[in-house]
Amino acid sequence: MTLSFDPVAVLGDDRDAFRGRWEDRLWLNVPGLLYGGETDNCWTGRLSAPSHVLSGGEYLTEYVYRRPRTPADTALLVEAADNDPLLGYGCDGDSRWTPETVREWWRDRGRVLQYLTDHRSTWDEGDAWARQDTAAAVREFERYIAGGLATDLRIYLYWLEERRSPTPADRLPEL
Repeated sequence: MTLSFDPVAVLGDDRDAFRGRWEDRLWLNVPGLLYGGETDNCWTGRLSAPSHVLSGGEYLTEYVYRRPRTPADTALLVEAADNDPLLGYGCDGDSRWTPETVREWWRDRGRVLQYLTDHRSTWDEGDAWARQDTAAAVREFERYIAGGLATDLRIYLYWLEERRSPTPADRLPEL
C-alpha cells in the first residue's frame, strides 16, 4: 500500500494541455506537480475540477488548492487545463518545488488563510461565484489547511526527497 498518487504516470499525451510557466504560478497554489499560472479568469477550472480549483489573486486566475489523489482527480485537472484558453496550467511542479520551498509555503500558510478571509465577501456575493459554490470550496480549502494538508505535504516531501511514494512503514519528513 502506498500513501500517495503520482499524477505524472497518468498524464501521457495530456501533458500538452499544461503549458503554464512556473514563473507565472499563483502563490495560492498548494505545493505539488500541477498548478495554475496565467490562466483565463472565466472560471472554467471550477466547472471541471470543483474539488481542486479556485480563482484568486490580482486577476482572479485559477489555482490548484488540492492535489489530485486518484487518476479520476487527475483527469478533472487535465480537463480544467485543457479548457483554459490561455493554457496557463503547469505540470512541472515536481522539478520546481524543493523540500525547503514546500516548508516555506507551509510556514506562510497564514498568508493564504488571511487572503481567503479578506475576500470572503467576494465569495459570498455575486451570481457567478454562487453558481460555482465558491464560498463552500473556500471553506473546504480552509479546513484542508487546518486538517489534512500537513500530512499531504509531508507525503509530498517524502516524494521529493526519495522519488517514490512512502509506505506506511516509512517515516515521513517533518514540515
